[in-house]
Amino acid sequence: MSRIGRSPIAVPSGVEVRVAEGNVVTVKGPKGTLSRTLRPEITVTVDGAVINVTRPDDLPQTRAYHGLTRSLVANMVTGVTDGFKKELEVNGVGYRAVKDGTRLVMNLGYSHQVIVEETDEIKIEVPATNKVIISGADKQAVGQFAADVRKKRPPEPYKGKGIKYANEVVRRKEGKTAGK
Repeated sequence: MSRIGRSPIAVPSGVEVRVAEGNVVTVKGPKGTLSRTLRPEITVTVDGAVINVTRPDDLPQTRAYHGLTRSLVANMVTGVTDGFKKELEVNGVGYRAVKDGTRLVMNLGYSHQVIVEETDEIKIEVPATNKVIISGADKQAVGQFAADVRKKRPPEPYKGKGIKYANEVVRRKEGKTAGK
């Protein structure tokens, strides 16, 4: 049995979990509502304040889906209660980020400003000109949005300029040496 898949998921108070026909799991909480259609092989049951994920057989593919499904449901419960966030750092001379209404406006060394709109499920905060915090209830959406913002100017290895995750370590390279 999967170690991840067999552990039950505790449902905090204020969170409502429903499993509809077609294995559609809907989790509703203080930070919003998340819904996901899960694999038909895996069974999700709600017993009071506990969610259990079970599988019918021990085929390798079903075993993989067992742990994956449990992780997805657990992330949905965590998302509607606490939410997820990614922190980005903007490094470089003249590089900065500013929040303008619902838009993130960044100067990244290009001849133009880079503008990113926040969506309904994703919220952007800019506590400092070199720090951007992306938050939301859906873990996958937050991670994808942060990756898209980072892609606007990834960090380069020589001076470390660009947008990087707060916990990311940029491996630095040595520049050219003058030779004769």
